[in-house]
Amino acid sequence: LAKKSTISSLCLQFLMLTCVRSFEARGAHWDEINFEQRLWKIPGDRIKMAKEHRVPLSDEAIKLIESCPLISGCGFIFPNSKGHPLTDVAISKVLKEFHPDVTVHGMRSTFRVWAAEQTDYPREICELALAHGNLDKVEAAYQRSDLLEKRRGLMEEWGAYLL
Repeated sequence: LAKKSTISSLCLQFLMLTCVRSFEARGAHWDEINFEQRLWKIPGDRIKMAKEHRVPLSDEAIKLIESCPLISGCGFIFPNSKGHPLTDVAISKVLKEFHPDVTVHGMRSTFRVWAAEQTDYPREICELALAHGNLDKVEAAYQRSDLLEKRRGLMEEWGAYLL
């Protein structure tokens, strides 16, 4: 996959490195990325939870974004030939070339299993990396941090593991 340089393959790699949902990666805009802070801020209107999600970007994710072409007049990082976001079919097609029985969403499951089995990060860090809400309403009322810096370490380890 890393040897493919199509926009679809780059988007799939970015999705895998960041553990976001397909529509979040496909809709990524250049102005959402802060290279200095190594941070991607996805606005709430593009998140299932409907609130901004901050994604720490690993070294590998930064390298990948920096390799993407900047298309004049297009704000999308991964546009199709008409300057619109890629379709989920375009992303799925790339994955099917390598693994016909694997789904794009399954990459998020793979991350979650890896995090549980191969790291010592607490459950809440792993769940926040996937932008999952806290089902415990009492705990959610008290825990208001997105634990960004702790997630940063997790995502660095994940990036290294993938490569």
